[in-house]
Amino acid sequence: MLTVLVLPLFMALMSVSIVNVSLPAIQQGLHASTAQLQWVLSGFALTFGLLLVPAGRLGDVVGRRTLFLVGVALFTLTSLGAALATSATTLNLWRVAMGIGSGVLNPQIIGLVQQHFHGAERARAFGVMGAFIGMAMAVGPLLGGLIIGAAGPDLGWRWTFGVNVPVGLLTLLVAWRWLPREDRHPGARRAAGGGRARTDLDPVGVVLFGASILLVMLPFLHVTDAAWIWGSLPAGALALLGWLAWERRYRGRGHDPMVDLALLRERGFAFGTVLILCYFIGLAPSWAVLAIFVQDGLGHSALVAGVVTVPAALAGAVASAAGGRLVTRWGRPLVAWGAALAVAGQLATGLVAVLMGDHRLVLWALAASFVAIGAAQGLVIGPNQSLTLAAVPIAHGGAAGGVMQTGQRVGAAIGLAVGTGVLFATLGARDWPQAVLAAFLSMSLATSVALVVAVVDARRRRDRGESLRGAVTGPRSLDTSPDTSPDTSAAASPRS
Repeated sequence: MLTVLVLPLFMALMSVSIVNVSLPAIQQGLHASTAQLQWVLSGFALTFGLLLVPAGRLGDVVGRRTLFLVGVALFTLTSLGAALATSATTLNLWRVAMGIGSGVLNPQIIGLVQQHFHGAERARAFGVMGAFIGMAMAVGPLLGGLIIGAAGPDLGWRWTFGVNVPVGLLTLLVAWRWLPREDRHPGARRAAGGGRARTDLDPVGVVLFGASILLVMLPFLHVTDAAWIWGSLPAGALALLGWLAWERRYRGRGHDPMVDLALLRERGFAFGTVLILCYFIGLAPSWAVLAIFVQDGLGHSALVAGVVTVPAALAGAVASAAGGRLVTRWGRPLVAWGAALAVAGQLATGLVAVLMGDHRLVLWALAASFVAIGAAQGLVIGPNQSLTLAAVPIAHGGAAGGVMQTGQRVGAAIGLAVGTGVLFATLGARDWPQAVLAAFLSMSLATSVALVVAVVDARRRRDRGESLRGAVTGPRSLDTSPDTSPDTSAAASPRS
C-alpha cells in the first residue's frame, strides 16, 4: 500500500521541480513570452493549492480510494496533454489541469495513511513519504537536465511532462489491485435516530476557503508586477475570517463543515501546521536559489546544478527513514533539531558562496553544505506530519492533511517569491556571492521561526507531561463542540 501511495506523491512533487530546468527549452520551442512562462509555474501551483482542503474533505465523504484513483488518472492524462501541447497557451491550460489532478490525489495519500497505519507504523510511513518528498524536490532538476541533454531541447521539455505517463499508468494498475476497497464512506455519519448516512460537502465553505487561498497566493505567483495585486492580501484575510464564521455557523446548524474547527483548537495540530508553513517559506527557495546560482552565477549547465543536489537528496532519504523511527522516542525535539540543522545548512551555503566565489572546488563545497538542508528535511517533514496528525480522527484525515499541505503550498509560494526576490534585488547592487548570501539569510529567518515554534511546542508537551510515544500515536478522537454529536466511535478503533 505504501508503494502505491508514494509513486504518485513522488510524481506530482517532482513535476514542481523538474519544470524549473525546462523553462528555457519551453520558451525556445513554443516561442513563449515571459508572462506565459510564469504561468507554466503559477497555474499549476495555484490550482494545486486551491484544491487540497476541498479534495481532502471530499475524500473523507465519498471515499479516499475513489478520489485517489480519479486524481492519478487526471494527472496522468493531463501530463500527456502537456507533453503534446502545440502552443504556450495550451500548455498552460494543461498545467492548470495537472494542478487539479495533483490537488485531488495528494490529500488522499495522507488520509489513507491515517486510515490504515497506526502508532509506530504510521510514523515510519510518514518517514518514507518524507524521504520521497525530499528526493522529488532534488531529483527533479537532475532528471530534467538528463532528459533535455539526451533528447535535445525541442523534444526534451516534452519528455519532462511525458515521463509522468508510465508512472501514472503503473500507479493506477497497482492501486486498483492493492488499495483496499471501501465498504462505506469514511466521512459519512449517521443522522440522529439511526437514519441513513448523511454526507455534507459544505459548498459555501469550499468557495470561501478557495477564495481566501487564491487571494493570499496571488501576489506571490508573479502573475503581474502591478502594485494593486498586493491588495489581495487583506482581501484574503477577510475571506478567511468569513470562512471561519461560516464553518462555525454551519456546524451549529447540525451539519458537517468542510474542516472541523475543533482541529484548529487542538494545540498539536495548530503548532504543527504553523511550523510547516514557516519551514516551507525557508525551504522551497533554497533549492531554487542554489540552481540559479550554479547555472547563472557560475555558468554551469542544468545537469550540473542537479548533480550538486544529489548528496542532499540521499541525506534526506536516509534521515527521513531514521526520523520515522526516532520520532516515537524523541517527539517534537527531533523536529526542533531538524529545523536547527536546516538553519545551519542555509547559513553555511551562503557563507560558502561568499568565501569561495568561483573557486574550482566551490561546487563540492556547496554540495557538502547543502547536505545539512537535505538531512533536515528528513527530520522535519515526516516527523512533523506524525506529530501534527496524531490527535486527528480517521474520519477527518483527508481534510486535516489538506490543511497541512495547503500550508506547505502557501509557504512554498511565499518563500519562492521572497527568496528569489531578495536574490535578484541584491544583484542590482552586489555580485552573485553576496546576493546568494542575502537570499539564504532571508530563508534562514523563516526557518528560525519554525525552530522557535518547534521548541515552544516541545516545552508545552513536556509541561503537560505528555509522553513522547503518546505524542505520535495520539488519541484517535477529537474534542468537538457540545452543540453537535458526531459519531466518532469508528475513528476510535484501530481497525476502523
